[in-house]
Amino acid sequence: MAHIVETFPDGTPIEDWFYDVRIPEPDMLGRQYVLTQYDILDDGKVHTAQIQELIDTAAAEGGGVIVVPAGTYMTGSLFFRQGVHLYISEGGTLKGSDDISDYALCETRIEGETCQYFAALINGDGLDGFTMCGKGTIDGNGLKSWKAFWLRRTWNPECTNKDEQRPRLVYLSNCRNVLIADLHLQNAHFWTNHIYRCRYVKFLGCHIFSPAAPIKAPSTDAIDIDVCSDVLIKSCYMEVNDDSVVLKGGKGPWADRMPENGINERILIEDCTYGFCHGCLTCGSESIHNRNIILRRGKILDGKNLLWLKMRPDTPQHYEYITVEDMEGRVENFININPWTQFYDLKDRPDTPLSVAEHVVMRNCSCVCGTYFDVMPDEAQYHLSDFTFENLKIKANKDGFTAGSIQNAIIKNVEIRIEQYSKNAAKSSER
Repeated sequence: MAHIVETFPDGTPIEDWFYDVRIPEPDMLGRQYVLTQYDILDDGKVHTAQIQELIDTAAAEGGGVIVVPAGTYMTGSLFFRQGVHLYISEGGTLKGSDDISDYALCETRIEGETCQYFAALINGDGLDGFTMCGKGTIDGNGLKSWKAFWLRRTWNPECTNKDEQRPRLVYLSNCRNVLIADLHLQNAHFWTNHIYRCRYVKFLGCHIFSPAAPIKAPSTDAIDIDVCSDVLIKSCYMEVNDDSVVLKGGKGPWADRMPENGINERILIEDCTYGFCHGCLTCGSESIHNRNIILRRGKILDGKNLLWLKMRPDTPQHYEYITVEDMEGRVENFININPWTQFYDLKDRPDTPLSVAEHVVMRNCSCVCGTYFDVMPDEAQYHLSDFTFENLKIKANKDGFTAGSIQNAIIKNVEIRIEQYSKNAAKSSER
């Protein structure tokens, strides 16, 4: 495949795999198992057992693709088997039950820990070559659980996601060669897509949505990447009531010593559009090591943070070789680096583990911001070094830059134009 040879931020070549963006038609995925041909109907009933039986049958018969035709088909948690794919036809919706008892309770990975929790709507473990695609919709149907969460949070402000249990939309673990393409993935009860210990995963052309109003959909991150390598997110639309792309990997004072935790590396996010979200690219809050991350050629319609590094005082973290380039649009904060203390716990560790963020580049961006530089230095908790800010055109209500915040900061051709929300004449400065 002919293309310009590109590299990740530390110089590692970007493999040809990242440039292959072909999306298969259903007849390329093997024998088709169409729901309606097996008496699974658009009738408002929950068909978990029947759809799972069809998945198991397809696996036993050598594999193929479960086809969701036009209409709405209700289900609880489904577990895909090796060789069995999922295709949602245009006009078709696979809709999740809003009853938590329709989701299996199992050992799973959640919020940086392995524990008993509820399975997702779509689950796969140990799959090699799994595809989910089509022009249709996977709808989590999360409204009732969103209302329940906020009601419980009103009663108990310390209520966590584990206290008010609700399923994710998609959870894939220990998988390779995964393609999720063209789908509408929406209204998740909890995280929308969560991949754990996976390698070679592509999200292509997906529309990922959960509302921020009138009822906020709590913690409905678009894509959570958890101890994964070689991930491509391309040409997606993400609008969720939390972060868009989140790099996770573990939490806690000894998280870097636990075998179930680990690094995220070689992550490429490009040509995406961001509706409302808390962070376009977020490291944390359960994250220990992220390396070789590129976010590029994106348009932000309404984001809170372009790059957000959440620094947990109870977790050793290392964020390195991260590049953000050719981004444009509106964000509250161009860059946000601050301590993240929600529900943190040092347990039996007497000291605060030192974290590091280094070799971060933000260049060729044009953004309108509330604050350009929202960075709190805290050498007792984390060390920031070797950041480059280059070719930036920023209109901001507040600059916020302080020279001593980052060691070895390089500033090249950065224009910050301070514009108050009133229509007073703006002033501009360059550094």
